[in-house]
Amino acid sequence: MNSDTDNVRDELDFEFLGNRWGQPYTVQTHLYAHGKGDGEQRVNLWFDPSAAFHTYSILWNHHHVVFSVDDVPIRVYKNNEVRGIPYPKSQSMGVYSTLWEADDWATRGGLEKIDWSKAPFYAYYTAFDIEGCSVPGPAACASNPSNWWEAPAYQELDALQAKR
Repeated sequence: MNSDTDNVRDELDFEFLGNRWGQPYTVQTHLYAHGKGDGEQRVNLWFDPSAAFHTYSILWNHHHVVFSVDDVPIRVYKNNEVRGIPYPKSQSMGVYSTLWEADDWATRGGLEKIDWSKAPFYAYYTAFDIEGCSVPGPAACASNPSNWWEAPAYQELDALQAKR
């Protein structure tokens, strides 16, 4: 998801970094808030994401952003604006999907080269679902009782989610 602005961009996304033969696949979660980046975290997946469909989700509310894979939270980014840490809550974002050439940062410093003989490359989606606030964006929807993601039950992980 991306605010599609130049200066103070907000972004939340999954970036699949591929793998090295025999090694786990790596997914990177990325958080960019108020034009400040460096919010990446990498997780080795416990499965081959190219072998079957999996569920990737982002729960984004005014309390935290939760990145999940198959209902397993892999990252929680809490809203710590009171400590001066930027948090994406004032801009609307669109949903984008791209396949792009991996740069040095995603390929062990350029050691893993793209095998262009396998092109064209494809991504497939099933059961795609999105719920969110309409423009002007998230700041205007925090108090709307019909927005289930802002309810008290979604303000922190429950015991099972925390265990996972």
